[in-house]
Amino acid sequence: MTHSKEMWKPGNMLYPVPVVMVSCQIPGETPNIITVAWAGTVCSDPVMLSVSVRKERHSHRILKETGEFVVNLVTKDLVYATDYCGVKSGRDVDKFKEMNLTPLPSNHIKTPGILESPVNLECRVTQILELGSHDLFLAQVVGVAVDSEFIDDAGKFHLNDTKLVAYSHGEYFELGEKLGKFGYSVQKKPQKGTKGR
Repeated sequence: MTHSKEMWKPGNMLYPVPVVMVSCQIPGETPNIITVAWAGTVCSDPVMLSVSVRKERHSHRILKETGEFVVNLVTKDLVYATDYCGVKSGRDVDKFKEMNLTPLPSNHIKTPGILESPVNLECRVTQILELGSHDLFLAQVVGVAVDSEFIDDAGKFHLNDTKLVAYSHGEYFELGEKLGKFGYSVQKKPQKGTKGR
């Protein structure tokens, strides 16, 4: 099979990516939600992540002023609300109210999470990098809340049973068939004829 390539100008084509709802709030004001597709893990010790937000977004000011936010993972049931929160501005609407979402009090910061999300990552901003069209907010994860519905009797959290969603080139996708697990390519395979020895 022959492969041919067509060269395009530089663009953001790193897909798929997680789509998340980032909740934020200035004390005394209505909490807001911004949908972010440019979010990622950046460090495991300390636990850190990043979100990139355009300077003109309503939430940009909130993130900058408060220095905190909650990353709420998105499931199939939250896709409609996720899209709405990405196209409507918190300057004009109360997104929690309009999408029937429940503010979840956080344990380590003042900003609420979203109760309907299976995972809520409470974050404190450590650095803001001005990059151009977007500012990158680096943040330390200071608390994690998980939905007990997906915790089994042994205490294991089954994240992949929550029907997580990815974003790819302007479209939302539910995660599908499991293809392997980390390290499976080098895992030793049992030898034939050794069973029962």
